[in-house]
Amino acid sequence: MDSHATGILPDLKPGQDKRRDTIVREARRFFMSQGYASTRIEPIARAACVSTATLYAYFPSKEHLFGAVIENAADDFARQMECVRLTDGPAREVLTGFALAYARFMGDPFVRAVFRLVMAERPRFREVARRFFDRGRSDFGRPLIQALQTLADRGEIRFDKASWAAGQLMGMVEHPVFFMPLVTGDEVQAERSPEKIASDAVETFLARYGT
Repeated sequence: MDSHATGILPDLKPGQDKRRDTIVREARRFFMSQGYASTRIEPIARAACVSTATLYAYFPSKEHLFGAVIENAADDFARQMECVRLTDGPAREVLTGFALAYARFMGDPFVRAVFRLVMAERPRFREVARRFFDRGRSDFGRPLIQALQTLADRGEIRFDKASWAAGQLMGMVEHPVFFMPLVTGDEVQAERSPEKIASDAVETFLARYGT
């Protein structure tokens, strides 16, 4: 599928065509509940209240539709992360605010469901998966790296490389709220609350990088 993957990413942005948006929304529901292989085009068209011919006019194949679904999910994630505003305060306050917002986001079962779908279909859609994960690193990591650099310029923390430090903070949050349920199932929940996870991560981070 590598030879086809580059050409299946969507060109239109969400909101430019309501009919298209409805098709993508219904397709996402089917792909997430049934997986790629078991999903058929006809039920998606019925759920979106369009003909099969109309659906194919927007998306020439199921591969194109899947690419649009994953791009749409990435757009949703980016919009959610835009709500994370890093305040201009002391290091502990700034980092705790980010860590808590990140814990709540990564702990969302819907977020895990999308990641499961992308990971399951990665061998078939390598370019789609690569773009999805690249966007995630950029959307999540960029604001934190900028904040870390500001805190370092103020002398509150020090590090060799901002991206490494950001990855360590995010990793401490991701492990209990995202990776554990991703592997063991959504019914397995972290014993600590998101607030406690964020606080513990920041304390460990500042013990390593604080001045």
